[in-house]
Amino acid sequence: MGKKIACLITNMFEDSEYTEPAKSFKEAGHEVVTIEKEQGKSVKGKQGEANVSIDKGIDDVKPEDFDALFLPGGFSPDQLRADDRFVQFTKAFMDEKKPVFAICHGPQLLITAKALEGRDATGFKSIKVDMEYAGAKYADKEVVVCQNQLVTSRQPDDIPAFTRESLNLL
Repeated sequence: MGKKIACLITNMFEDSEYTEPAKSFKEAGHEVVTIEKEQGKSVKGKQGEANVSIDKGIDDVKPEDFDALFLPGGFSPDQLRADDRFVQFTKAFMDEKKPVFAICHGPQLLITAKALEGRDATGFKSIKVDMEYAGAKYADKEVVVCQNQLVTSRQPDDIPAFTRESLNLL
């Protein structure tokens, strides 16, 4: 049976880091629910290629309604982590040991949620030091899977490996 995946996303996300995994998740029979501040609006990728319509506002969803969390990169995670509602939502998945898939700058939400302590993880090279300060054991690899729960990758080139390991956990 398909799983329900929450995707926290806003303007200036990295286009391919949302579109490619989301397409693979859907093709595998899973549902991807996009979440931002308000339902019904449209957010734009930073390459200008992708427009994503928002399914739910953050106040209308609860972590327990979902099986997994997907955090695409770009400038989206940095904007979202300024809002405690998105940080608490992210933290709940880590606390409950539900699958979390974060690519590129996606781990910034995990840093702010203080959820990387002792975790094996990777991310875009510019946030490596931030991740280490947050207690992560950073590995410069295309995909890192930690405790059968957390899947992280560095950049768009890593999407095939990121998607493969994310689907394995689902």
